[in-house]
Amino acid sequence: MVLAGGGALALAVAEWAEHGLGMVPCGLCLWERWPYRFLLVLGLLAAAFPPARRWPLRLCVPVLLAACVLSGVHVGVEQGWWPSPLAECQAPVFHGGTFAERLAAMPARPAKPCDAPAYLLDALPLSMTALGGLYALVLLTVTMFVLARDRRTGPR
Repeated sequence: MVLAGGGALALAVAEWAEHGLGMVPCGLCLWERWPYRFLLVLGLLAAAFPPARRWPLRLCVPVLLAACVLSGVHVGVEQGWWPSPLAECQAPVFHGGTFAERLAAMPARPAKPCDAPAYLLDALPLSMTALGGLYALVLLTVTMFVLARDRRTGPR
């Protein structure tokens, strides 16, 4: 249940920041939510089937590694170390044509650029992306600890 709660908490904070604080997520931000959705489901499966909980817990490891990697990629984009791998994070490029054709080619709703970090607290110099990566790393550490303990003592 800890992992299900961990996934639910991450999703709740993201939704609160988006809808409660009015922060606009970029394309990478939306991708970063997927591992937590999987974590929520796997945590519920592990809680629902205690005798077979090892398999969902083992599947949580690559899911949390994916969360760490996505966060790392996004932090790199925010810091300007590399460009975003997502097309929606790039500014649109318009080639030739009339002004009306260029206007027609523009997206209906402007997107938040992926290289613009969002800060949850002004006093904390870590972006939400970096905080999410640290959070995923903590959950990964807890998961690895539980799996190692179960290996030594047997599942409880």
